[in-house]
Amino acid sequence: MAWLLLGIAGILEIVFALCMKLSEGFTRWVPGLFTVATGLSSVVLLSMALRTLPVGTGYAVWTGIGAAGTAIFGMMILGDSASPPRIFCIMLILAGVIGLKLVAPN
Repeated sequence: MAWLLLGIAGILEIVFALCMKLSEGFTRWVPGLFTVATGLSSVVLLSMALRTLPVGTGYAVWTGIGAAGTAIFGMMILGDSASPPRIFCIMLILAGVIGLKLVAPN
């Protein structure tokens, strides 16, 4: 259950970052409200997952999902650079997230 909560928290972290971009510095209210709601929800779910997961593993996986997912969606939706070195680095982040899941106690 903790891994599921952590995964959802990571997805909310991606939505948080994208909404923050769309809020244009909190000058647009609807994306701004979604930024606050998804950010708070993400942190709450992370804290619930950390009840049973090691803090280093949980936090690293959460930030990895958020960082890699935000970069991928930024490339797909916002026109961010999709250069091969950038994609390679995102793959390294995802490899680390998967590795931490594989070696973490269940």
